[in-house]
Amino acid sequence: MSNIYSNTKNNIIKAAEIIKSGGLVAFPTETVYGLGANVYDAQAVSKIFAAKQRPKFDPLISHIADIDILHTYAATDERVFALAHRFWPGPLTFVLNRVEENPSIDLACSGLRTLTVRMPNHKIALDLIKASGVPIVAPSANKYQSISPTTARHVADGLGDSIDMILDGGACKVGVESTIIDLTGKNVVMLRAGGTAKEDIEEFLGEKVLINEGNPDLPTAPGQLLRHYAPKNTLRINVEKPYNDEYFIGFGEIDGDINLSKCGDLTEAAANLFAFLRIADEQASNGKIAIAPVPMSGLGLAINDRIKRASYKK
Repeated sequence: MSNIYSNTKNNIIKAAEIIKSGGLVAFPTETVYGLGANVYDAQAVSKIFAAKQRPKFDPLISHIADIDILHTYAATDERVFALAHRFWPGPLTFVLNRVEENPSIDLACSGLRTLTVRMPNHKIALDLIKASGVPIVAPSANKYQSISPTTARHVADGLGDSIDMILDGGACKVGVESTIIDLTGKNVVMLRAGGTAKEDIEEFLGEKVLINEGNPDLPTAPGQLLRHYAPKNTLRINVEKPYNDEYFIGFGEIDGDINLSKCGDLTEAAANLFAFLRIADEQASNGKIAIAPVPMSGLGLAINDRIKRASYKK
């Protein structure tokens, strides 16, 4: 019996009851599908780490549905609220200092004195958070280090019956996880490239955004591990001419077995990335995948971050 449920008002209410009672619900966002639990329920959060087989030193992102509650949840200032009103709801996550010593969220924060939070730009996600009445902590709904899910079926195939309910919202529009910025210091520091372009943040702030990929052995935000988002088969990147035995993912004028975007559109490429990696993983009969170069501008920064981590060899 499938645990995928259609998007109806009754199913949203049912999902919210599961969250409130300590269960797990997978739900769509504009980026990827998230695996959600009540951030204040450490036992429920522990189920996320167990289902994903994710190490507990890798912190999780909380999702809220109302900017006005942010100050009750994290330390804020004028810059934080200015960025929130400009980019939320949307694929931008803030790293902020915790507002109080609340041991119930220690596990979600991996014991750090900071937390990560965003407001997703997806009606199902927002409806679920509102109905649940608590921030929902939700990493991508997939096994640790594997390809992120952009459809409900991806979630079911990867995590199966370890989730109480999967809400189906169709394919995710952005297709790569949120950008993460650290707002705890004087300078804004990008810890993970994602669905909000670095250039857009800089234009709004009128200042440079620094880049810090962090320590993969002690991450301060999700997505900083050296190997992440990875297919089962080997992946060779920045390839203009593939070997004969490689399944080739093209981009723009460099065509392949499949093409992230034949017209070179980075938004389309980002939306297709994880789904196409899954296709390549299934079709690569020789166990080898190659992918064409993608420009390092706009969403290309996030795409290149994902494929670099997906190709990392220990």
